[in-house]
Amino acid sequence: MENPVITALWEIVDSLNANHVPYAVMGGLAVRAHAIPRPTNDVDLTIVCPHESFLALLKTWESACIHVPEIYLTGWLDRVAGMSLVKLKTKVSPEHFVDLDIFLCETEFQRSLMSRRVEASMDDARTLWVVSPEDLILLKLLANRPRDLIDVADVLFVQDELDRAYMTHWANQLKIDQRLQQALDAD
Repeated sequence: MENPVITALWEIVDSLNANHVPYAVMGGLAVRAHAIPRPTNDVDLTIVCPHESFLALLKTWESACIHVPEIYLTGWLDRVAGMSLVKLKTKVSPEHFVDLDIFLCETEFQRSLMSRRVEASMDDARTLWVVSPEDLILLKLLANRPRDLIDVADVLFVQDELDRAYMTHWANQLKIDQRLQQALDAD
């Protein structure tokens, strides 16, 4: 059987494409595109979708075997690092569930992230939209878990040319400038 996370990724990407919803893959799957591939257990995406359309999209997903907690159907959203998100779960086989973390593009940083997304190949299969390596670093520094800091080091190790001025600008805006400087100094 194909990797359940990759199956879930293509299912959600196909749905977003069919509904003309711009997206960018983030998290561990974006690390695969920009650094040393590693296992991941979930799919993280940022999408551009107005709230009124988003509720309809959630209902579409719910009818396609994606578990949408009832609270999200009321319009309520979680928040992480100042960004709105919904936490969904999809069943890709009788024994495999995959978490889907869908962030809504609402902040200036997210709009910048979406304007800089890049097309990448995933597992030599098809192409999809992924956050830029610079934005991946910033997102990982926002999360700031031990695994995220390892991912930052890996991206810095693999990527030759990064837009440091861009990263410095957003690190200042996001109040993670010290984290960025520590990561760059360690590189």
